[in-house]
Amino acid sequence: MDVFARAWGITRSMAMYHGIPGRQRRMRRFYGQFLGPGEVGFDIGAHVGNRVRAWRALGARVIAVEPQPDFIRLLRIMFGRSRAVVLVPSAVGATAGRTTMALSSATPTVSSMSPEWITSVTRDDRFSSIHWDRTVSVDVITLDQLVAAYGVPAFVKIDVEGFELEALRGLSHPVRALSFEYLPPAHEAALACLDLVEKLGGYEYNYSPVETMRLASADWLDAAGLTTLLDRFRPLGRSGDVYARRR
Repeated sequence: MDVFARAWGITRSMAMYHGIPGRQRRMRRFYGQFLGPGEVGFDIGAHVGNRVRAWRALGARVIAVEPQPDFIRLLRIMFGRSRAVVLVPSAVGATAGRTTMALSSATPTVSSMSPEWITSVTRDDRFSSIHWDRTVSVDVITLDQLVAAYGVPAFVKIDVEGFELEALRGLSHPVRALSFEYLPPAHEAALACLDLVEKLGGYEYNYSPVETMRLASADWLDAAGLTTLLDRFRPLGRSGDVYARRR
């Protein structure tokens, strides 16, 4: 059952993130505002590499960070021969070390290193059928360590299922632009992430509902404006990503 569930989870993720017609085109158009040829992008939580693929098409150099063993193996098959893609088999957190990751074999997109996040989302009916059925010990590095190793990125995407706050705690210097996942059942955690980005200084914000590759606001907002925007989307129960760029 475990082997079947893992195979199903990988197949499901590949179909979801690589199999929808037009999505790569929309993704390239969207991320073109943040990344260009020769620039460096950090994909934290690379999963099946759909953003790696889009960023490479933009000519960017990609540092793809993924802790799940099944998916780092998949990324090596897909991008292992590219000199412009660096694969880092680690998680990203506040400090370097090791931690335990709870894996969902059938739904690997919600595998997480945050027990608190798992507790909060399981109160939501949409997560009631999800099971975290196994664990794995993973290495943890920090964003500061990645910057020291690969240079200051033009863009950092953080999608790590409730571990976004810990990832941001490991970044001590501002970057040109970044994003982190927003999930309505974990609203307060997202506001804590916003506070950390604000402390880095000089950012304006927007929001993109789940995988639409569109910004919800015609204007970039301050932190208070973003909070108001998230309050509008929160009752809809749809996840998405907060985007921050330097003014």
